[in-house]
Order: sequence, then C-alpha cells, then structure tokens
Amino acid sequence: MAAAVRAVEAAGIVKNFPGVRALDHVSFTLAAGEVHALVGENGAGKSTLVKVLTGVLRPDAGRLRLHGEEVRFTDPLHARRAGISTVHQDGNLVPSLSVARNLFLGREPRGRLGLIDLARTHALADSLLCLYGLRLDVRRPLGAFGPGTRQLIALVRAVQTDARVVILDEPTSSLEAGEAETLFEAVDRLRAEGRSVLYVSHRLAEIYRLCDRVTVLRDGRVVHTGPVDRLDRLRLVSLMLGRRPSDLAEQGATAFTGSQAAPADAPLLDVTALSREPVLKGVSLAVRPGEVVGLGGLIGSGRSETARAIAGALPLDSGRVAVAGLPVRARTVRGAIRAGIGMLPENRAVEGLIPSLSVRENIALAALPRLSRAGIVSERRIDRVVETFVHRLGIGAAGPGQPVGELSGGNQQKVLLARWLAMNPRVLLLDEPTRGIDVGAKAEVQALIDDLAVEGLAVLLISSDLEELVEGSDRVVVLRDGVVAAELGGPDLTADLVMRTMATVDRI
Repeated sequence: MAAAVRAVEAAGIVKNFPGVRALDHVSFTLAAGEVHALVGENGAGKSTLVKVLTGVLRPDAGRLRLHGEEVRFTDPLHARRAGISTVHQDGNLVPSLSVARNLFLGREPRGRLGLIDLARTHALADSLLCLYGLRLDVRRPLGAFGPGTRQLIALVRAVQTDARVVILDEPTSSLEAGEAETLFEAVDRLRAEGRSVLYVSHRLAEIYRLCDRVTVLRDGRVVHTGPVDRLDRLRLVSLMLGRRPSDLAEQGATAFTGSQAAPADAPLLDVTALSREPVLKGVSLAVRPGEVVGLGGLIGSGRSETARAIAGALPLDSGRVAVAGLPVRARTVRGAIRAGIGMLPENRAVEGLIPSLSVRENIALAALPRLSRAGIVSERRIDRVVETFVHRLGIGAAGPGQPVGELSGGNQQKVLLARWLAMNPRVLLLDEPTRGIDVGAKAEVQALIDDLAVEGLAVLLISSDLEELVEGSDRVVVLRDGVVAAELGGPDLTADLVMRTMATVDRI
C-alpha cells in the first residue's frame, strides 16, 4: 500500500469557538490510495476537522499540507479546485435537474455556439455511472430517484472531477443494503485508482469492511490512529467513549429475559416493531409506570430516531405505539402529545427552546391550549403554572420574564422539562438530558428524573454517558444499526456490559 505517500497532512490543528476548543492540536495524515476512517461520538470534533480540511473553516493554529505542499484554503471552492471533494449526507444536488446535468453541473459539454450538448452529456453520464455499477435513465430528474440512488450519484459526481482526495460524510446513512454494497464497491475502486478516501462513519461493520486505518477523536483530541485490523471492536468503542474495557467485557453480554423481578404493572408505553428504513428495523420496547428504561447505543444506532418516532416527529413505514394500552393513532407530534407523550430533544437550542422568548413564554408554549378558554389565554393561569414549575424545578432565573437564552445550560434544560411537565404527560422521552450542563445541574436533573419516575411516569432515557445510563435506569435496551441488540438488566448490569453489547457487530 502507498501509505508512505501523504496525500493530506494536518499538523497541530487548533480551532476554537466561543467557550469551546473544538480541535485541540489535532494531527492527522491521509495516505495516497488508502481509505481512512474518522470516528468519534457527537462533539468529538469530526465535523470541525472535515470543515477545516475542506476550507469551510480556517484553523486558529496549525498547518495543512496537500501532496506535500502547504495550503491555506480560503473557501470550499478553493479546496475543490485543489483536488478535495466532499460528499455530504444531503448530497448537495439539484433534484429538479436531470441525473446527467447534476453529474456535470457547471462543467457541461458544449457545442460550437456555447450551448449544452445534451446528447454528449447523456452519453458521458451513462458511461460514467456504468463504471460504478449504476444503470439508470440519466435523462430523468434526480428527484425521481430515492435517497440512496441520489447519494451514489453524488459520490460519482464528486470523483469525476479528478479529485485525488474524497471525503465521505456518513455516506450510507440513507442507503439500503444493496445500495450500500454498491457504494462499498465504488470506494474499493477509488482506492485501486490511487485516490485517498476519508470515511466518516459511525457504523463499525463498514469501517472493518472498508478501511485501512482509523483515527479516533474524543473531545477535540486524537486519542488513537492506527491500522483497523490491529484494533478490535471493543477497544475501538472504548476509545470513542473514553473507557477502559474491564475483565467483565470478556465474559460477554447476557440478555435480560424478564424473569428477574420484573414489575407486575402492565406497560404504560408499549412500542412494537417500529420501522423506518434504513434507520429503524423493527424496534420494540416497553416501559412500565414508575420505570426508567435506558436506550443505549453508539451514534447512528437509532436511539434518537426511536424517540422521535415515538413522539410523532419521525414518519414510520410500520409499527405501533400505545400508551396505557391505547394505540396512538395519529402519527404526529400533536397526536403523541394528546396521548400523553412528551419529549426532551437532544439539541435543546435548535429543537426545543426559543432563546429570544422569556422563561415564562417557553414554559407555557406547549400548554397554551390547556390554559385558554374559548380561545382566550388566561394570563393568571399561565402565571400560576410557571410559578409552580420554576419553584419545583429550582430554575435559576432573575424572573419569569428573563430571556431563556441568557440562562445557563442546566437551567435551560429545566425550562424545557417544565414545559413538558406543564402538559401533565404520562410518558417522558429524554434524549441526552444532561449533555452540556455542569456537574451540579446534572445531579439536579438526574434527581428530577428519579422523582418523576416515583410519581408514576414512564421514562425513556437516552444517554451517551454509560454510567448515567446504567445508574439511572432499571433496564437498558441496546440498539445497534436500527435493531434491538439486547435488553440488559438485573444485578449484573454494568457499563462494561453495555459497552460490549454496543461493540458487537453483525456481518454486513
């Protein structure tokens, strides 16, 4: 392998954002003719590094070399002209244009009068797609094809520009199994052609199928770089999560069978065979009144998608959600709320709170229909509800009129919890409820979750923190590639057991 020839070399890259060091002296090399995996959990720095390599961001310190020459990209176009092409999850294509036009957008073959030569464009597109195992009508609009086909076309478009370095960002996130295999063959072809591929993915099976080397980022730092075949899966997961495998990990995972003192109550939340290709494949779980069930897995395993599907925010191909034995018939957010389901999303700033609105307005937002009569909102009732939850949750604010964007992360999380509690939910879905908040606020939120369970709510807890997941849950359901890998519980439930279950990889 031509590993001695460095196509890309990043040395001591530093990138700061307000209050956060996203990249902390990251050094990284991508060899010519290799497929190199870049892995890490959310917030590890993967996206920031890719943006630096492609000119979207300029580093605050460090050097970047391309084929031995130092470069300072001013924008993505500069990087593309230098020979770096990126295929993002969304493909960055134009659905209304034909497949052929998308492949050659901005570089279309032209005739004597400067007009686009459509016949030649179609012929070139046909021959180019055939090289990568794609046979389709290149004259049809791109939007007529599914997301998997569009992703493959985006890959072909990226490499047909003679790019020597190709960055694939979660390339199989929207692909079916057959489409993914076509993409793997295309990546193998790129390697055989001597091109360099940076493969950003959370799917361990793909990494071990395709990649020569792997670099692991955690908290903005490189914690490991080396050959994939010298790093077992359990060790890779432990590096991503910042844990050391213990002797218990060698004992294997034992699925919880339900025979160990399971609560006698019927499930309050009953989820059956939720499917949404390709992210969810028949996920089933149950949560009883007063129970906290953890939902574990690496990023991309289907954790957040499961919660969003239960909350009506992700359309399903099939499956059933029931609360207290009654099916939630309207598969919408409104239908889920009416059934008593509330959800604390992973990204509170984007999907939860409205920073410019006050604490009072954010808490009351979802409950306004309940706090009004004949369409007229009762300000007195709003004040009473807000005062109740500000006191109960210990929200630290100058007053209910303070903009929520001015609060600390922990208090923002409490405001979001208060909004859902004001709806009197029966089921709470909590996606990373303690991420990004300080230690004291984290303990307070965890205590609140325990209190809510004691009051009889059914709580589904998603967390990347294995200790939090294990210590805060009665049982843990582990997802892997959209499938329930195991349900763990009982006295033997440990963070190491969960980690090993997450690391076990089925064949592609």
